[in-house]
Amino acid sequence: MNRAELRQRIQGVIGVTTTPFDSDFEIDYGRMSNLTQWWVDNGLVKGKALLKIGSVMGEGPQMREDEWPALVRTVVQAANGEVDIIAASHCKDTIRTIEDCKRAEDLGAIGIQIAPPLFNDPNQDDILRFYEAISDAIGIGIMVYQNHWFPNSGIHTETFNKMANFEHVVAIKWASFDKCPIESMPDLSKKFNLIENGNDRVGFHKMGGRGFLDKTSVAYPPHELEMWESLESGNYDKAQALWESVDIPIQELGKRFHEKSGGQARFKKALMNAMGHRVGHQRPPTLPVTEQEMEELRTLLTRIGWPVPKTHI
Repeated sequence: MNRAELRQRIQGVIGVTTTPFDSDFEIDYGRMSNLTQWWVDNGLVKGKALLKIGSVMGEGPQMREDEWPALVRTVVQAANGEVDIIAASHCKDTIRTIEDCKRAEDLGAIGIQIAPPLFNDPNQDDILRFYEAISDAIGIGIMVYQNHWFPNSGIHTETFNKMANFEHVVAIKWASFDKCPIESMPDLSKKFNLIENGNDRVGFHKMGGRGFLDKTSVAYPPHELEMWESLESGNYDKAQALWESVDIPIQELGKRFHEKSGGQARFKKALMNAMGHRVGHQRPPTLPVTEQEMEELRTLLTRIGWPVPKTHI
């Protein structure tokens, strides 16, 4: 696919999937297949959304080498072309990242999120060589993960501008910092699809944003699909009201969950389970969610009007 086609497809609601585990913390591929079909049936489809598989939220860095490709294959097959799939590769050197990308491409993903090779202690020129080599080696889209909070991972505005000539680097998972401030968004948005990874969807869209990483869509699609439609139609008051009435209280509760035990997937898996999707718990050392926590979550979701199943899972 060429750059223009990839930019057309990698935008909208990016459903960041959790990975379902059984009681022994082994991947339940059948459950993942069923969930993928459910996501499609409930509106996470081309033109509105994508699914991101095996990212940090999906516990990709904790997976065995044979699990990640099997998971991507499962979702691609279950999606049956109804929704585009993005895979993820985390902080590896150039050679291993290209191997991941080619594997994802062969499995049917149309894009891959790639974090800088932080364990190589890269400078900005190293980061440029890294993404250029990957872009030259593959035919799918690259979403650059701007994770400046890790050492040697922050990508400068000037560096992104140089990446604009890399055919397959088409999107940025955005996070501002002093070397790539929010003021650089309007210009960079002409060259890349900027995907929001924070807490200001309205402001981000106004400055040229072309999508957002979901908070809840894989648990209950209607809310964030409505938010994306509101943003795209310019109904910013409605989008902000949706954020304040739903996302803020959910995130505040999520912070309390995180105080008990870390792990990005812990709370989102609880959200999935509360909505009846049976994805199990995050792998250790993260603690399983307690029944008391689940009851507090179900109470909140019921209060904001979501159809929480009466049968607890």
